[in-house]
Amino acid sequence: MNLYQIENEYLQLSEMLIESEGELTPELEQALEINGNNLKNKAVNYGYVIKQMEGNVDLIDAEIKRLQAMKKSRVNAAELLKETIKTAMLMYDLNTIEIPTLKLSFRKSESIEIINEAQLTAEFVNTKQVTTPDKISIKTALKEGREVAGAVMVTNLNLQIK
Repeated sequence: MNLYQIENEYLQLSEMLIESEGELTPELEQALEINGNNLKNKAVNYGYVIKQMEGNVDLIDAEIKRLQAMKKSRVNAAELLKETIKTAMLMYDLNTIEIPTLKLSFRKSESIEIINEAQLTAEFVNTKQVTTPDKISIKTALKEGREVAGAVMVTNLNLQIK
């Protein structure tokens, strides 16, 4: 029986209890107890699955970090090799090295290097302004009993599985 079925059964039992004007018959009491036990068993099983998934997430995070470090190492090694061959080609005044399966050559590009940003006029500067709510001070104010327009304190129920 899944949680949806357990919830539906509970709602049906609640309706039966309301229809019987609150009279808890032995059959109804037994059905409620069985429903409660089903929920407890299902919740425990869900808890085990959640703990296993969370444990897997930690393993995945560790693997991601390992792969990112491996990627960074290979990118750095490739950049070092590119710089080495570039320096060697410039030293020998070679613009192209070509074989049937590989071609090494230079491509010209243009970029702008800012030497002193303070000397740039307003015409050449973009100004960005970012505003974000200060949730810490809002929380402090609300806990002190002050009203903060546009914000309310919400109490959440977070399921903990240990």
